[in-house]
Amino acid sequence: MNNGISKSAEIRARLSHPIIDSDGHIAEFEPAFFDFLKASAGGGMVERFKSLADSPYFFRWYRLTPEQRRDLRVPRMQWWVHPTGQTLDRATSSLPKLLHRRLDEMGLDFTIIYPSMGMFMLHMGDDEMRPALCRAYNDMHAQLFREYGDRMTPAAMIPMHTPSEAIAELEHAVRDLKLKAVLMPSFVRRPVSGSHGFWFDNLCIDSAYDYDPVWSKCLELKVAPTFHSPSGGIGFRTSISNFVYNHIGHFAASAESICKALFLGGVTRRFPQLRFAFMEGGIGWAAALFNDLIGHWEKRNREAIMNLAPDKLDFPLMRKLFLEYGRDYGDSALARLGQEKSHLLWGAPEDPADLDEFARCGIECKEDIRALFAEKFFFGCEGDDRMTAIAFDAKKNPMGTRLGALYSSDIGHFDLPDMRDAAKEAYEMVEDGLITDDDFRDFVFINPVRAKADVNPDFFKGTRVEADVARILAASRPSAAAAAR
Repeated sequence: MNNGISKSAEIRARLSHPIIDSDGHIAEFEPAFFDFLKASAGGGMVERFKSLADSPYFFRWYRLTPEQRRDLRVPRMQWWVHPTGQTLDRATSSLPKLLHRRLDEMGLDFTIIYPSMGMFMLHMGDDEMRPALCRAYNDMHAQLFREYGDRMTPAAMIPMHTPSEAIAELEHAVRDLKLKAVLMPSFVRRPVSGSHGFWFDNLCIDSAYDYDPVWSKCLELKVAPTFHSPSGGIGFRTSISNFVYNHIGHFAASAESICKALFLGGVTRRFPQLRFAFMEGGIGWAAALFNDLIGHWEKRNREAIMNLAPDKLDFPLMRKLFLEYGRDYGDSALARLGQEKSHLLWGAPEDPADLDEFARCGIECKEDIRALFAEKFFFGCEGDDRMTAIAFDAKKNPMGTRLGALYSSDIGHFDLPDMRDAAKEAYEMVEDGLITDDDFRDFVFINPVRAKADVNPDFFKGTRVEADVARILAASRPSAAAAAR
């Protein structure tokens, strides 16, 4: 191993606060996973999984000729995901003991570890295989990481095709396995009845199920829902030859969908104590969504929308203006003005109960949007993503808002070619003048603490950062006198 002091370690040594990584990754060691799957679900399940026509262990794309890929429109999926130029890093991404030993080189005090190929298991349509895979995966990681809880914790995979399967795995992961971070899919792909089509259930608006019992269970178990779903191969990300085309923006796309649904679906209104995080999509989409929600509310809240009501139209005046200025349309068309009541001119009849599309989240003013969006949501940003700076730009964000950017190293994946550069890569934003040291502290420490400890004050108990977190929580806790008032 390289015993020299890394730039990341030097940066960490100068700081007065820890660096918490909200999104590292493990490269799964398949033989061990198959052993756990066999122990919990039997050898038949292992063989069924291995024999799937298309899976992250062997994508169907490789079995097809170029002509078949074009005829079937099979998207190019990811390949060569884990850096191999440095064997030490490649081994580290699969070995929790080695990762634990090397965290100081990376400048990291604590990291939350997410799956790699395991993320695809959450989206499998097989109702027997999906929960079995997640159960085996969680059992394996609970055992592998238990000894290293002072510096890292794995996220449990929670399948969400039905509320009942989600609640069952939440109970097992948190109560039985003592895991404290969870990963949920951003959407569920469901078949359209009577056709070969499908639709994407965002779990909140127009869903096939009521997921409020799941959010309630999260609150009961003190776990903050986190979403990290791939969407390559969906919609416009379906190139049959170019992975980069399919990959850019795919985490942001799935994150925007569930974030928008949680907000407009009123989940943050009904469960104000919960915090939600969206990993590896950056902050650019979130800043745009925050702005758009305010802009749409200003133009389409229940009072403003009435300015668009068809009965507001003064038709005699409209007719007069068309006759005076619209002769280019021709006399025949003008003679039929008002006889052919088009949707464009007259609108469609609407149920008054459907007009307020912000009703579920109960928005009365712009400040409500900030409270239910900016204070409840957190957004994973990789160290090399310079757009992260917009999270702290109070001039650009409405009402001087600072958004909850979370440092997400992505150790284990190609996004970080050298693990020793983890903290260094993130701190370059300070060195380049994009953010201040105070912003950086929020990015790597304050926001990660809020994202987890607001729901579970004991999340960092027993960890290397426990004392630092305790000081932050004590400083943010209202005094007894203030609470009494």
